[in-house]
Amino acid sequence: MSAAETTTAKVPPTRRSTAPSAGAGTGGAGRPGKQRGIGGGAALPWTLLAPCLLVLLLVLGYPLVRLVTLSFQNFGQPQLWGFQEPEWAGLANFTKILGDGEFWAVVIRTVVFAAGAVILTMVLGMLIALLLQRVSGWVKTLINIALVASWGMPIIVATAIFKWLFDTDYGVLNWLLSRLPGVDMIGHNWFAGGPQGLAVIMLLVVWGAVPFIVITLSAGLTQVPKELEEAARLDGAGSWGVFRYVTLPVLKPIIVMLTTLSLIWDMGVFPQVFVMRNGHPEAEFQLLTTYSYDKAFVVNDYGGGSAIALVTVILLLGVVAVYMRQMLKIGEVE
Repeated sequence: MSAAETTTAKVPPTRRSTAPSAGAGTGGAGRPGKQRGIGGGAALPWTLLAPCLLVLLLVLGYPLVRLVTLSFQNFGQPQLWGFQEPEWAGLANFTKILGDGEFWAVVIRTVVFAAGAVILTMVLGMLIALLLQRVSGWVKTLINIALVASWGMPIIVATAIFKWLFDTDYGVLNWLLSRLPGVDMIGHNWFAGGPQGLAVIMLLVVWGAVPFIVITLSAGLTQVPKELEEAARLDGAGSWGVFRYVTLPVLKPIIVMLTTLSLIWDMGVFPQVFVMRNGHPEAEFQLLTTYSYDKAFVVNDYGGGSAIALVTVILLLGVVAVYMRQMLKIGEVE
């Protein structure tokens, strides 16, 4: 090999740069291009929700619009049968009910009933949930089965059972109480007065609501850090101190949501009162739901009944607003 050949080396060809140019693949100079979303972008969630929203609009939207329309009309039996056209009444129905002392008595009774049922439900639910953390596995299983069975029982069946338990002549509760020394409850009528009768109905509502509260709180209790409880005990806190300063703060979001939901449900109680009083609740047993039903379908004042129902909806919307606010707060924390 000659000197010329040894000094002349073959240089490999220079690679062409594969880097994109400044403007390639970008929305402009130096700006990254928009990446396309997978599966249709922002329109996909609304497309999937459209059938559900349509069903809600048909099932809830039309009745609500019809309710609002009736509340501003004079609508009775002649209008129902088509003998007369509905007459526009403006705010007359609302003025009538808001100026009626009986209506405000029903409102106060409904609020007291719902508040009492919610407090009793939450207290019993918390106590049972805490108890389930301290029992053996098979006992917990039996209690959970009983809770689910009572939760799944139809309201009509549960109401019939309570009517039998508190029956004047054949009630089991009167018989059991009469077995106590110095107590004679044979023939006692629990529904002779409003307070006692509503207390029985409240127990029925609580009995049906406690299982959901217990199951939800039991799931929440599994998220309480055991390390914090142990540290609180080492610091000298007793059972109440551990519950107050460790367990309760962790469960606070769940408790707020359950309380709000329970208040919404208990303010809308209808079948328990209606069936317990054989379809004709007396004046001292009237709640907003039954009072609206009686005005519309017993007195045939559909406009007045719709106005009462609309006021009830507005009251419930206030509770729903609190619930949604708590949901948004929890979402922000997460």
